[in-house]
Amino acid sequence: MNRERKIETEEVDSAAAPPRARVTEGFERKKDYLTGFLSGEQEAEPKGGPGGDLQANVVEVLKSIYDPEIPVDIYELGLIYDVEVSEDGDATITMTLTTPHCPVAESMPQEVELRVMSVPGIRDSVVNLVWDPPWDPSKMSDEARLELGML
Repeated sequence: MNRERKIETEEVDSAAAPPRARVTEGFERKKDYLTGFLSGEQEAEPKGGPGGDLQANVVEVLKSIYDPEIPVDIYELGLIYDVEVSEDGDATITMTLTTPHCPVAESMPQEVELRVMSVPGIRDSVVNLVWDPPWDPSKMSDEARLELGML
């Protein structure tokens, strides 16, 4: 019972990320067919890929997420560096935070991932949180500067 245990450690430069779970067979997002029927028009399937409808829809969702300390959405604040949507509907968001010590550093990337997953046509969402290049006020849009009284 009192025998000593030896713990061995190994230093590594990097580790591969575990594979993400994806449901591909037999799973389809439910559509509200009654809405399309009542309006008399067919809803077009959103176009994926760069510059497509899906990417625009993802950007709109990102504009609905606000920084809790600054009354501006994270897109106009310049925290979103890149939005990529593949033809298959896989979204990759590259973003940063105003500071590494931001109080929402743990929860904000998860919220972004969940909100992007809620966009119809998005199959999977990955958020890459980067610190280089660091965020500074020059990354804000003119709308954000106006909202904060910086113009």
